[in-house]
Amino acid sequence: MNTTALLVGLGPLLGWGLFPTIASKIGGKPANQILGTTLGTFVFGLVYALIGGYTMPTGSALLLSIISGIGWASAEIVTFMSFGLVGSSRAMPITTAFQLLGASLWGVIALGNWPGIPAKIIGTIALVAIIIGAYMTVWSEKKTAQKSSLLKKATIWLLFGEIGYWAYSAAPQAAHVDGQHAFLPQAIGMLLTGIVYGIYVAIKNKDENPFTEIVSYKQIFAGFFFAFAALTYLISAQPNMNGLATGFVLSQTSVILATLTGIWFLDQKKTKKEMAVTIAGLVIILIAAAVTEFV
Repeated sequence: MNTTALLVGLGPLLGWGLFPTIASKIGGKPANQILGTTLGTFVFGLVYALIGGYTMPTGSALLLSIISGIGWASAEIVTFMSFGLVGSSRAMPITTAFQLLGASLWGVIALGNWPGIPAKIIGTIALVAIIIGAYMTVWSEKKTAQKSSLLKKATIWLLFGEIGYWAYSAAPQAAHVDGQHAFLPQAIGMLLTGIVYGIYVAIKNKDENPFTEIVSYKQIFAGFFFAFAALTYLISAQPNMNGLATGFVLSQTSVILATLTGIWFLDQKKTKKEMAVTIAGLVIILIAAAVTEFV
């Protein structure tokens, strides 16, 4: 692995690591956050396509790429909602764990990964470790009925949100289109979802219109961070860079930054013991993620 490939591979560490904290810091409700984020991603994707000369895919490739973006944005709405319940520092490890579980199971069931009994046993142990690591990141020294209820609700939401994240990853594979050509259509799907959800909220709540609230457009800045992470991951995963397995594991380091910045900058406090258990849980998640990719 050369220095350039490593730096590109760590792009998602900054982009996806800072994105949830920036989006939470800017504030607003999920409708504001998803509208601004998807608009920022679309602008980033459009500029990248124009500079790189990437043409839009056609036919089923275009449709599935747009569906991919719709899947991500739908899942992200749920994730933003979970931030409001338990904070990004607790929600991010949970959603990362679900995404790792979903990606691994999809690889085994649909792509034939982990061939042979030994590989399946090692992979299964790694998946169990991911679940344990995620639990450690949300462990509370002083539990209350309210905290437990909110965490349970957020976990259920994030579990359903995994369907959208799965579609985000699987749809381009089904279309057999490379990530750089799928990037702009994905952004279009994301923006369409953000607009539809914004219209739904505006109709449902007469005193809330995300299209006229300035905080929605401040979230464009957060969208740039997401788009930067997504693009650098696509480049990192190419065979002449880090490859899919290494690129994926490098991208998952973002959960550490997302969790720690949420604790440090969003006043999502933890006791010393909770902090130690959280860091240990994050390390377990990353090690297990590496195992699932290289087993």
